[in-house]
Amino acid sequence: MPKLLIVTDAWRPQINGVVRSIENLVRELETLGIDIDILSPAEFRTVPLPGYPEIRLALATPGRVARRIAASNPDFIQIATEGPLGLLARRAALKRNGFTSSYHTRFPEYVSARYPVPERWLYRFMRWFHNAGRGCMVATPSLRAELEAKGFANLHIWSRGVDTELFHPGYPAPLDLPKPVFVHVGRMAVEKNVETFLAMELPGSKLVVGDGPMLEDFRLRYPDVTFTGAKSGAELAALYAMGDVFVFPSLTDTFGLVVLEALASGVPVAAFPVSGPRDIIGDSGAGVVDTDLRKAALACLELSGDVARSHALEFSWQACARQFLDATYQSYGISR
Repeated sequence: MPKLLIVTDAWRPQINGVVRSIENLVRELETLGIDIDILSPAEFRTVPLPGYPEIRLALATPGRVARRIAASNPDFIQIATEGPLGLLARRAALKRNGFTSSYHTRFPEYVSARYPVPERWLYRFMRWFHNAGRGCMVATPSLRAELEAKGFANLHIWSRGVDTELFHPGYPAPLDLPKPVFVHVGRMAVEKNVETFLAMELPGSKLVVGDGPMLEDFRLRYPDVTFTGAKSGAELAALYAMGDVFVFPSLTDTFGLVVLEALASGVPVAAFPVSGPRDIIGDSGAGVVDTDLRKAALACLELSGDVARSHALEFSWQACARQFLDATYQSYGISR
């Protein structure tokens, strides 16, 4: 049984797309006979990331990470994040049989949104990190084309899936809000561009689900918006299902798992025409992508929830796991 070590700085109890992607990948890979080991901050003393106290950074050393990898003795190493563990694992993996990586987050854009650091400097770091590996996995064809134009090499598509048994339209509405309900799920942080949605003039109600450093500020400045904080499981799924339109204002996400979760809940999606939503929605009729997000949101009121749900059924985690495995073997030059 081949063994895969996944190194990630993002792990439980964090709630985000990276963690959920890895959790679902692990579950499906194990059903395919892959032995999985996880190297995460849970094994180390940690400190909070400034501005994101819920994100804990591992206080690791090169020697400890190298010994941990040697003890695991994996056939393949996948580095999911460019944080402290990712950097130390990269160093150790280059002395072994190499590694693959994933481009989950637009790190340069996220940092530049908060600090006066030029994106070109950060992209230089990202190329240094990822191009040293055997292959880098990206979520969509448009993101691959964008990164190739920036000098990234050996890029492979690893899409994402959705749990269509958890996320579906059949839940009773947990809240009594005036219709139509425009819903958003995500982190309340500057790089997510949530305020573009909050400031839009729309009929009915706005429902926002998620936690983050800007939540309390948003609650004070937008008292007419219903903020629930972070939710999970069936409670989260029921909030999706009560929406008439899902509004995704992000300009920086590389995919947007929440887009698939909304579609699986029978909710058409309005988004900007950027990597992720553009690839997911395409010409499916399950949503509208437009540079005018308000126009897209209003147009989605005319779309069918059944079409949205049907489109989401095309995205399975099982297919994504097989795609990941194929890309891993190809990166390592192994025929399956």
